[in-house]
Amino acid sequence: MPTFAAPARIAVLVSGGGTNLQALIDAIAADPGFGGEVVVVGADRDDAAGLERARAAGIATVVQRPGDHIDRANFEQALLADLEPVGVDLVVLAGFMRILTGSFLSRWPDRVVNTHPSLLPAFRGADAVRQALEHGVKLTGCTVHLVDEEVDHGPIIAQEAVEVRDDDTEASLHDRIRAVEHRLLPACVAAMCQGRLQLDGRHVRLTAPRRAVPTSPDPAEDRP
Repeated sequence: MPTFAAPARIAVLVSGGGTNLQALIDAIAADPGFGGEVVVVGADRDDAAGLERARAAGIATVVQRPGDHIDRANFEQALLADLEPVGVDLVVLAGFMRILTGSFLSRWPDRVVNTHPSLLPAFRGADAVRQALEHGVKLTGCTVHLVDEEVDHGPIIAQEAVEVRDDDTEASLHDRIRAVEHRLLPACVAAMCQGRLQLDGRHVRLTAPRRAVPTSPDPAEDRP
């Protein structure tokens, strides 16, 4: 996996409320050793609430609406033109409801990460929470994975299970999954920023965070 000069420069792409974006912003603010900073937030809708979250945090924003472009290739080129001058190292898809092609992904190989509300490879694509309920599973959860050209298919970085309760609605189950995503996604992004991911084919291994070595006290400090 690539390593970055600290701090890694992160672009986050959103389509909606941006709660995962907010979780990432908060995690970075709370951890001086996180190793990255969000430098730009992009959206495919003018009214994406995630844009307001970014602006409130003083983060630059860009919007590229697919309807303004003749095709997906043109849309992606416009998005690239917004992100590349910022010097982005890593791209995080936080509820970004667009499929990105290899042309876009090749700009950041193994450096585009997504979170999905199921235990992949189960329930890929849209409406994963509804799919889980309709299928009658007892466990679902969330997956953070690297992005490739297939939908919700790239190498898995981390997963965490969430119990499906008998009285769950789509909203109640999604709320509990989202709470896990808000913790798991920032942890995986931090590991990427810190160079702690090792990739072997489809297998991703996370190494432990480096621990600070305590300095030995100066004996002179104990002298009267």
